[in-house]
Amino acid sequence: MNTITVYRLGRVEYEDGLELMRLFSESRRQGLSGDVLLLLEHPPVLTLGRAAKRENIVASDAQLAKEGAEIFETNRGGDVTYHGPGQLVGYPLFLLSEGRRDVRRYVRDVERSIMDVLARWGITAGPIPKWPGVWIGEEGAPDARKVAAIGVHLSRWLTTHGFALNVNTNLDHFQLIVPCGIREAGVTSMQRELGRALPMAEVEDAIANSFCAVFDSERVDAPPPLRTVSIAVVRGHGAEARVLLVRRRPERGGFWQVLTGRLEAGESPAQAAARELEEETGLRLPLVDLGYRHAFALGEALPPRLVEESGFAAHVPPDADVRLSAEHDAFEWVDVPTALERLPFRGLRETVRRAVAAARGPTA
Repeated sequence: MNTITVYRLGRVEYEDGLELMRLFSESRRQGLSGDVLLLLEHPPVLTLGRAAKRENIVASDAQLAKEGAEIFETNRGGDVTYHGPGQLVGYPLFLLSEGRRDVRRYVRDVERSIMDVLARWGITAGPIPKWPGVWIGEEGAPDARKVAAIGVHLSRWLTTHGFALNVNTNLDHFQLIVPCGIREAGVTSMQRELGRALPMAEVEDAIANSFCAVFDSERVDAPPPLRTVSIAVVRGHGAEARVLLVRRRPERGGFWQVLTGRLEAGESPAQAAARELEEETGLRLPLVDLGYRHAFALGEALPPRLVEESGFAAHVPPDADVRLSAEHDAFEWVDVPTALERLPFRGLRETVRRAVAAARGPTA
């Protein structure tokens, strides 16, 4: 029997999600792993499919910046779509068997997997033939509203991209766009339909089971990811803020970064962050938990090695004495724009943004 390995990743930066799709797809293509279903949430982002019209983004650049929403072009089908917190995004990365090699059947099966989950919560939904996605209400009805968007890409019968189910989504963000280019109907969420928020973990579990049932596969839960921490060390405030960057030795990549490290056995993220701060800089300082946890792939390994990282900040006095460990060969205090330009990974840049914002708070 075919298996589907289910990864429940929490927050994933959008570009990290694209990289996960690329790596898992290549791993599946090479026979190094089986079918996988990635379940995750993205920060606010607008994605443009192959058929997208730019005018369907109706918000100004200033509005997008205020909402923290970025724009990405993709190779999936469809028009413009919104992703954000409270929305369950699913990327089924399947190599379809010969009996399932029909694009329309695949899309119908994705729709059915979502509709079966909605039915479990008493929500009746279905397709509207002229519009993609899963809908509540009939075609032509004034109250027809989309609860899930679908945008897929198939290459040699390997599927990527997938669906976005509005669970507890901030529906106001859909006013930034014309969702999927459809002006005649609205959007909704499970929360709006039921009048209460739903535990995301329960919806994830139901989606995983439904996909396995519809695609005649056995569910396998992925092993827990490697756990790491990142620590942004900040000196000063406002325009005078400076961020500590350390450079890895050439044999370890040679790139600039904030402090990072892995959790050791029995450690909490906060304990690991305090240990890494002292080991890598000689500093012993209070740490601020930034509430930032995200998942990504570590390097180019196939199958991908998954990491869950927690972000912290340390705010230091001007005379702080940094003593580097052997892991790094240089350090610099740089302004925020320079730090954001040098850092090679989105998660590290987000850690810096949050650390600098935290420095402006009441305790700064």
